[in-house]
Amino acid sequence: MGSILMMLSVFAGYILMYRIYGKFIAKRIFKLDDNNPVPSVELEDGVDFVPTKKEVIFGHHFASIAGTGPIVGPAIAVIWGWLPALIWVFVGSIVMGAAHDFGSLIISMRNKGKSISEITGKFINARTKFFLFFIIFLELWIVVSIFGLVIAILFKMYPQAVLPVWLQIPIAIYLGYIVYKKGGNLAVWSIIAVLIMYLTVVWGTYMPLKMPQALGLSPVALWSIILLIYAFIASILPVTTLLQPRDYINTHQLVIAMVLLILGVLFAGFSGDLHIVAPAVRSHPQGSPSLIPFLFITIACGAISGFHALVSSGTSSKQVRRESDSLFVGYGAMLMEGSLATLVIIATVAGIGMGYLTGDGQLLTGVEAWSQHYISWQAAGGLSSKVGAFVEGAANMIQSLGIPKNITLTIMGVFVASFAGTTLDTATRVQRYLISETFPKTFKNKYFATAFVILIALFLIFSTGADGKGALTLWPIFGAVNQTLAALVLLVVTIYLKGRTKWGWLISFVPAIFMLAVSMWAVILNQINFINNHNVLLTILNAVILLAMIWVAVDGGRKLFATPFNPEKDENKQVIAKN
Repeated sequence: MGSILMMLSVFAGYILMYRIYGKFIAKRIFKLDDNNPVPSVELEDGVDFVPTKKEVIFGHHFASIAGTGPIVGPAIAVIWGWLPALIWVFVGSIVMGAAHDFGSLIISMRNKGKSISEITGKFINARTKFFLFFIIFLELWIVVSIFGLVIAILFKMYPQAVLPVWLQIPIAIYLGYIVYKKGGNLAVWSIIAVLIMYLTVVWGTYMPLKMPQALGLSPVALWSIILLIYAFIASILPVTTLLQPRDYINTHQLVIAMVLLILGVLFAGFSGDLHIVAPAVRSHPQGSPSLIPFLFITIACGAISGFHALVSSGTSSKQVRRESDSLFVGYGAMLMEGSLATLVIIATVAGIGMGYLTGDGQLLTGVEAWSQHYISWQAAGGLSSKVGAFVEGAANMIQSLGIPKNITLTIMGVFVASFAGTTLDTATRVQRYLISETFPKTFKNKYFATAFVILIALFLIFSTGADGKGALTLWPIFGAVNQTLAALVLLVVTIYLKGRTKWGWLISFVPAIFMLAVSMWAVILNQINFINNHNVLLTILNAVILLAMIWVAVDGGRKLFATPFNPEKDENKQVIAKN
């Protein structure tokens, strides 16, 4: 019953806060107005700028910001106990994450769909834009590289998911063709597409595809190459060809997966099979960093993540068709991600206790199962370990509905890999936007710019050899980089609001200060650790990140307190007045 109460309380809180706090900041702080021009209409080109129904863009936005983020973070953070993780996911997503995502989406929409890097140059200065560009470039470099690796690892762990994930691509392309070229009913055809996709899930369950070792490369390395080739193609196609229809399918897949998880919690909970087997608080797990500040760095997606601003200002702002839709897309998707993170917490602190198979084939249950997986930071810290804890726990809960476990494992494996794939090609597309905006002469051609993004990702992936796991080299700094970006984006949103509201800027200023403090704390602790371990590469990169963080914070702080209140300053209002 504890899991049921946890789930229902969080969900009810999200619904309430969306209706109260979300609508408050939409109407009173950002003053959404459907008469304001939006980039998707003003700059419509049929490729990147495409006015889109809010239900469709919600699917793209959620799939892009989520990926494996709300799974990996909570699945490792519960090593400190379920209570700190749950509180941070709930409070962080409402007060910080949703305001961050929604704010970055709005200011990009009101600046012709420009990236957050370009907007920083406009609202602070060119020097600050350069430092923020470095942080964003580094983050996207890691994301493109690491998500290719994550999906490759998933394919190795769950070969039954390979066929359904790849078949989703032609299904999505055909859906896009029927809807956008032939005028088919989106709701009807998307349901048909989802039903076909789940038939492939059953097919994949009984026809697993395992990548062999070839050309001296490991299966993970080979999958990484194939996935990055896919990312190149997917990110240069018009959004209506693959991105939108696939993400609409993913929205349905999300709903189905979450409904199965919710029903699994209810059925297993009421039957007495589901119990919280993790401690509420565990301050000092073996080998782990300190709970504070690293809880706020470990759980990013699901609470607040700087990567979300790159999606908001990179792709979503170019597709939202009117300002009022941005609340559902920006704020709503963040709360949906928090809901998913909550289900991940339940799966990893209760579902895993229903049955956990160890590497030597021993089946453990209850507290013993959780303790075995989370015995130490090293045991729970690997990518496969994090994802595996969720997939196994979720499959256990869904199995209580009478669905065979081999199929539930495929369902969850496809779910995770599909969303990771969306994040992969969205990050590739956003990285192309970023370098094209920053170096327009050199990277004007989208094929050349995208090829550059893919090549540097491949360089990182194979930087440690043929195993294809070079991206893990920079993984230790990713969390701090991501949360540093979130803090700096909140600062930019605050500067934007300071010139337009008397006190409304506090809704982003307070989260900005908090995130800046915990991120800087984590970066400093990381720096000490890197120096002590004589890790030259991470020491240098981390030092540059710290310098960039301080520079942007100081320049941003100066600009913030020098910005006077001027409600007539909004560019969109000026455009409307002229018209």
